[in-house]
Amino acid sequence: MAGIGFALALNLHQPSGNLEQLLANEEWEAKEILWAMDRIPRSLWGYEDVARVHLALSGTLLETLSSPAFQERVYGIVDCGKLLWHLQNTAVLSIFGSAYYHPVLPLIPPEDRLAQVQRWQGLGGHLFRRSFTGFWPPEMGFTAELIPLLAALGYRYVVVDSNHVEPVGAMSWEELRYRPHVARFGSSEIIVVVRDRDLSNAQESGMEVEWFLGEVAARTQHCDFPPLVTTCTDGDNGGWFRNTGHNFWTAFYQPLLERVRRGESHDVAPTFIDDYLDRYGAHGEVTIRTGAWNTGWHHGTGFVQWTGSAAQRDALARVSELSRAVRATRASAVDAGRGHLVDEAYSRLLRAETSCNFFWGEDWVGRCHEDLDSVAHHLALATGG
Repeated sequence: MAGIGFALALNLHQPSGNLEQLLANEEWEAKEILWAMDRIPRSLWGYEDVARVHLALSGTLLETLSSPAFQERVYGIVDCGKLLWHLQNTAVLSIFGSAYYHPVLPLIPPEDRLAQVQRWQGLGGHLFRRSFTGFWPPEMGFTAELIPLLAALGYRYVVVDSNHVEPVGAMSWEELRYRPHVARFGSSEIIVVVRDRDLSNAQESGMEVEWFLGEVAARTQHCDFPPLVTTCTDGDNGGWFRNTGHNFWTAFYQPLLERVRRGESHDVAPTFIDDYLDRYGAHGEVTIRTGAWNTGWHHGTGFVQWTGSAAQRDALARVSELSRAVRATRASAVDAGRGHLVDEAYSRLLRAETSCNFFWGEDWVGRCHEDLDSVAHHLALATGG
């Protein structure tokens, strides 16, 4: 067996205005989040020869970090301009494309998915000056219906949770999890990179280098191909990532990199997914069951985390209703010189679709309705109401 590729992925997201509210009401938490993000590129300095990290950053987070007003407000806590500059270090960091307002894509109207993904590409392309080959579905919420959209926008691969990947034909347990595959929908196809749920759970909770290396060796011992082990978690939540002393970077990742340098990592080495694909390609075909990654409350199947109550489902139904109203109103509003009002309505609609409005049970559903009330107001103005 050839060396074992380790693809580390971290998700960073803050809903629109959340960091500003935390600074006003929970300043220490806001500082911890900002330091956790700023710590990422700094922890990789001096490890350009061995470190390889993938980052998913929501559009709303990038919007906040690139805002001159926000940068001025937090200067002295974190220099956001320098942080964004350091995130462009392609030697150690690869950026996933994503959806701007971090919605669970299968739960929003199909017509809005394109707008969410393209809006992220616009801001991501402006800030990072590069193309994006890998796609990160927010909350890892994925459905095979997204494949034509992602393929048309030029994405090479998508990261999907292991619990939702099923083989087409015979495939071993190891091959299913530790080898990229192809998934198809109609005439479109995309490469699927499989997130190891168990190892990702360990990464989120806190793990030691020796345990990780032993576990990877045990899981891949029967592979007759070069394995790709992919772990994906949030990168700014929990003490394991927020602690300033003993944390993911100081207690796990940097010691791992030192082991890799000394040749003591049992053939495990960090890799970029694109580099692995360039060298080994994808093998076998899979189907994807609609679902999300596991959360602290649910396993991701059925999206119960975001749809479990009547209030959550009613809000999602209202999203769909107003999405249809926006499309029905646009042409006549543009003809009447009121297209800007429909544009504003649509931006509020897309913001209302953020997963955070539904993630916390019913606690944030009111925020969704606040944006949807604004959508209805702007549509009324656009129609002369």
